[in-house]
Amino acid sequence: MIRTLVSAAALSLTLCAGAQAACGFKNETALKSLTAGFDAWKAVTSAWAECGNVQSELDQNFRTKQPAAFAANPALYHIGGVANGTLTPLVNAGTIRPLDDLVAKYGKHLTPNQLIKIDGKTMAVAMMVNAQHLVYREDILKDLGIAPPKTYDEVLAAAEKIKASGKVAYPLGATFKAGWDLAQDFNNMLAGYGGQWVKADNTPAVASEAGEKALAMMKKLSAYMDPEYLVSESTFVQRQFQQGKIAMANLWASRLGALDDPKESQVVGKIGVAAAPLAMAGGKPSTTLWWDGIVIAKNISDAEADAAFRVAMEGLDEDMVKANNSAAVWLVKGYQPTKLAGGSIASAEGGAPSYPSTVAMGLMHSAIGEKIADFMTGKTDAKATLAAIEAAYLVKAKEQGLVK
Repeated sequence: MIRTLVSAAALSLTLCAGAQAACGFKNETALKSLTAGFDAWKAVTSAWAECGNVQSELDQNFRTKQPAAFAANPALYHIGGVANGTLTPLVNAGTIRPLDDLVAKYGKHLTPNQLIKIDGKTMAVAMMVNAQHLVYREDILKDLGIAPPKTYDEVLAAAEKIKASGKVAYPLGATFKAGWDLAQDFNNMLAGYGGQWVKADNTPAVASEAGEKALAMMKKLSAYMDPEYLVSESTFVQRQFQQGKIAMANLWASRLGALDDPKESQVVGKIGVAAAPLAMAGGKPSTTLWWDGIVIAKNISDAEADAAFRVAMEGLDEDMVKANNSAAVWLVKGYQPTKLAGGSIASAEGGAPSYPSTVAMGLMHSAIGEKIADFMTGKTDAKATLAAIEAAYLVKAKEQGLVK
């Protein structure tokens, strides 16, 4: 599904130019939204604001706030920004509404690939694809005679050469913040080594050779990072690049526009992208593919839902993309793929898997986030860490009835 979405983005070649147009209608209903805070969401929520009466909260901790906020009655927000990893809890809790009637009324411009269906019902509308993949300083690699790394062994070799050159403070950056971010980097690496998170019966599967190799590679990479890497999330890495402090990172595609923004970046025109590195010969790029999009709360009035979806569509149209083409790998009509979209497209074409949108994966991701920092700090070894992850997962999985 996500690979199809990336291909759709790559094939959308309509010319993009001009300023963002005003909202096509005047919104009279007070609305609130909760989304992530990266550039794509800034672009979309700015378009919503032009409709009037829309209060948008952009917060990178949105994923922890949304479940309770949408479970409230009435819901605390009308519109939510989600991804394939954060949609599932809302669907399982029954706190967002099917959108098919609203799509028929206001979404005729949407493409079939944007309609995220669960059990035959459209539960979300995707606006962009996203993935973590290799981002690097083209000028530094060229100066040192280093080809863009295709494998993690090549990343390590390049990092050693960059370290010796003294060109940057740290050869590597990474979204290794303890918790969700560090767990996601483990997920990427586990996928690269061909590992599994859970078996068909929902019992855990991370305590494996692939799991041990993933941890070992993450530890090796950390030796070339800022020593404070356990507080390093997407914004931290973005700023390291912008300030010329790092030369390579596996960074989200949604952050690349900011690296090429002359108002805030010192490395404009110096950034290159490639598929996420391979962890093993013959493997797939070490990343998982994501989409981001919108949902509408269930616990609001139908009139509010109607207004919310209509406003949401104003932010997912060609005018918004024309004004913000480089902010994301958009799925919206009118997107012109840029050079910086190449990493996501190459990762998808290389067979990178989609992040699994399942209850079991949500529980496993949380368990990994709770335990993996102990390995990075040397408190536990790889086998003990993976065993602790599986034990923490099993407690929650049994509570949810996923495992007997």
